Amino acid sequence: MSTPSGSLAYAVELDGITKSYPGVLANDDVRLRVVPGTVHAVVGENGAGKSTLMKILYGAARPDRGTLRIGGAPVSFSSPSDAIASGIGMVFQHFKLAENLSVLDNVILGEEPVGRFGRIDRDAAARRILEISERYGLAVDPHAMVRDLGVGRRQRVELIKVLFRGARILILDEPTALLTVQESADLLSRIRGLCEDGLTVVFISHHLDEVVEISDAITVMRRGKVVADVLRGEADVHELAVLMVGAEPAALPLRDRGRDRAVLLRMEGVTATAPGGGRLDLDLEVGAGEIVGVAGVEGNGQDELVDALLGVLPLTAGTVVLDGRDLAGESTAQRRVGGLGCIPQDRQREGVLLDQPLWRSQLLGHLHDRRLARGPWLRIGAVRRAAEAVVASSDVRVPSVDLPASALSGGNQQKFIVGRELDARPDLLVAAQPTRGVDVGAQRAIWARLIEAAERGTGVLLISADLEELLTLSDRIVVMVRGSVVAVHDAESATVAQIGRSMTQAVA
Repeated sequence: MSTPSGSLAYAVELDGITKSYPGVLANDDVRLRVVPGTVHAVVGENGAGKSTLMKILYGAARPDRGTLRIGGAPVSFSSPSDAIASGIGMVFQHFKLAENLSVLDNVILGEEPVGRFGRIDRDAAARRILEISERYGLAVDPHAMVRDLGVGRRQRVELIKVLFRGARILILDEPTALLTVQESADLLSRIRGLCEDGLTVVFISHHLDEVVEISDAITVMRRGKVVADVLRGEADVHELAVLMVGAEPAALPLRDRGRDRAVLLRMEGVTATAPGGGRLDLDLEVGAGEIVGVAGVEGNGQDELVDALLGVLPLTAGTVVLDGRDLAGESTAQRRVGGLGCIPQDRQREGVLLDQPLWRSQLLGHLHDRRLARGPWLRIGAVRRAAEAVVASSDVRVPSVDLPASALSGGNQQKFIVGRELDARPDLLVAAQPTRGVDVGAQRAIWARLIEAAERGTGVLLISADLEELLTLSDRIVVMVRGSVVAVHDAESATVAQIGRSMTQAVA
């Protein structure tokens, strides 16, 4: 790929970038060229080297070898501050916002405009935020508290933060991973608007349909190397998936859907109110070997449902019975020992211990498993062997379980969590966003493991914002609005449009 004849230099040019960590060659002689004013996607499996490459571009890591040019000029970044000063901004998949501060305070943090007498000019900052909001269609109230904003508006705040600092090159890391279908479509249109205004976007996503829709050029990485560069229209979703994985995606195991199943989980007359005001008021059943999907716009009781099942959220009324056992009065630990597995929706906050060796994350939710611990005494050898078994069974790409969990890509962290929960053979698995932020190969591997668990008799409560995922895996799909079940669909006959209408009509 090259810039058009007579145009300016590349917005971003990486040549020969090589970066290794102990036991891992993350980037191997990588070359990337991004044309100004375009959307350039970088795709690949988890662990392909995308995150490392973006860290280097953003100054959060330094290459062992290779050169970096911005606008044709050689640069060397020692920190993100250097990258920001060169006009580069990065919006991370996991938002970096202080919930107890306003939008304005989050945006100006570290970049406070100073007015007369050395005071922070908050009025000037608010005007600038409104100007950016109006220019790019990112409507946000500068004085709103971040804790009161939904995920879509928080994403807008993150974009405003980097634009406020003067970024002309934006790195967007999985920007739609936490968004609804409608919010994702809105964001993609905003991204095109940024490019039309002369900004350049480096777009990292596992949603290949979005990549094909929005990108002017696509770089495909595999195992640290660039394996293909394609322009708009040169590859479809399937062809990109094959380039990423290096083979045709594996077929999913067959599902025996729709047969009568013994009731495993019964929630009757369950009501609860969370400290933040979220409510739960529903009846719900999951059969042994059944996958029940839960759809709904984020914030409509899904979190409260998980917390009620784990015993974190006390019920004000109703009963929860698992395999004939009333869970009233049982702690989370007792429920876990009693056959309840859980894949949390936020892997970094709830699923792994980021700064600890990976084997220690094997204990999360399983500290009372007598195979791993006896009272206060850990059976460290057993814990390590269990973690190594998960790494092997779930294709977690890490050279040693002694590396910290933070050394793994997000997708490999997710594969470890899913493997840990399924290797424990739970009676009921609560799976919240189990494939969020993973590549197409890992997604299908996780889907296959969920299907295999159901075929063994495990009941699965699948909470997902991915409607295609729900339709692919579920026997039934329940739609939640304001903490209640408002519709139930047969997954084999339902469509994305039908479920979407159930989600949004009731909200309206």
